[in-house]
Amino acid sequence: MEHFFDNTNTPWIELGDGIRRKIVGHTPDLMSVMVQFDKGSIGTPHAHEAHDQIVFVVAGSFEVEVAGVKRTLKAGDSFIAPRQVWHGVVSLEQGGILLDQFSPRRDDFLV
Repeated sequence: MEHFFDNTNTPWIELGDGIRRKIVGHTPDLMSVMVQFDKGSIGTPHAHEAHDQIVFVVAGSFEVEVAGVKRTLKAGDSFIAPRQVWHGVVSLEQGGILLDQFSPRRDDFLV
């Protein structure tokens, strides 16, 4: 991984269902990933076995569920999903962006 991230020259990776991502940076212990959503796109509820996650809302608003609790978060808000805690999101606006941070790095994203 380079020491710098150039957003303008880094293309989005299409994940399907109105979701795309860019890997911002990573080390073996930490990874930051921007995820962009179309309005109504769903980050399906799930839990991570080996990763803690902190999610910062960069743009837009999202309905977020963490450990069975639902909240609406907007730009500047965040949530924490420790290992084995169920979490998911629904984008309430076109072009909503989340900054996902994982510890350790998500090696499956590097394939």
